[in-house]
Amino acid sequence: MTDTPARLLNLLSLLQTPREWPGSELAERLGVSARTIRRDVDRLRELGYPVEASMGAAGGYRLVAGAALPPLLLDDEEAVAIAVGLRAGAGHAIEGVEEASVRALAKLEQVLPSRLRRRVSVLQHATLPLTRGDGATVDPHTLTTIASAVTGRERLRFGYRAGDGTPSRRQVEPYRLVSTGHRWYLVAYDLEREDWRTFRVDRVDEPFATGARYTPRELPAEGPAQMLGQSLHRGRPELEVDVEFRAPAEWIAARLPRSFPAARETGEGVCRVRGPMADSVEWIALHLALTDRPFTIRSPEPLRAYAAALGERLSGAAAD
Repeated sequence: MTDTPARLLNLLSLLQTPREWPGSELAERLGVSARTIRRDVDRLRELGYPVEASMGAAGGYRLVAGAALPPLLLDDEEAVAIAVGLRAGAGHAIEGVEEASVRALAKLEQVLPSRLRRRVSVLQHATLPLTRGDGATVDPHTLTTIASAVTGRERLRFGYRAGDGTPSRRQVEPYRLVSTGHRWYLVAYDLEREDWRTFRVDRVDEPFATGARYTPRELPAEGPAQMLGQSLHRGRPELEVDVEFRAPAEWIAARLPRSFPAARETGEGVCRVRGPMADSVEWIALHLALTDRPFTIRSPEPLRAYAAALGERLSGAAAD
């Protein structure tokens, strides 16, 4: 194999298999000398790939973990598997990885050959996910289109359905995708209304990046997360939640969705979650229980009453 770039790619593809390759086997596979393999390994190291060599009769080469993640070569099956997994993570707003899933999916789908895109789409449509049924699922193509427009600073057009079902057409300068853990939102500047707006992504229809670039406007002082919070609370009854946990604040913060107020230490091994929430008492009570630590609901009364009734139902379900 005399084509050096092609040979390097083939060598890299072999080394990314989790095993140690004797130099003689690599040379035979690629049809070159052992000396050429050593030179090619040095080139890969210069490009940032951490190739480790071991000496002796049983020695060889293998790719190890380095300080940074170098570009990876994927075969067709691997690319399809990763794309389907990322679509699942992005489309169902899995908390903690949702935004990274969308960014990675946008990069991967940009370079997927059309034949692999079709395979990913067929597999996605043939799979029935088990979800909460809260209407928060989003078409991954919609997410990746919006994410690409955000990254490329391109104006975006789309149809939008308001909460009361009223349809409209929007042209916006997309700023950021935000996940609340159970829904996706787009924070953007609406050109027709000349103001910042938030849009539920599951209500966005046929987003289209126009190709027109824009210079990002200065955000309001509160930032996108607080803008979203204000938008969610506007026009909806708020609950002033006050819950005390017998657990460290760090433990509770890691187990509650980000829509909850911040957990504050109030003593050794005790913390408190206090602040306004616009979610339902059912949703709040469920997530409080899932922290797996003792807690006391101090307010509001509707949340206390619902938690008490839920506890009775669960205790009855567990009785002999």
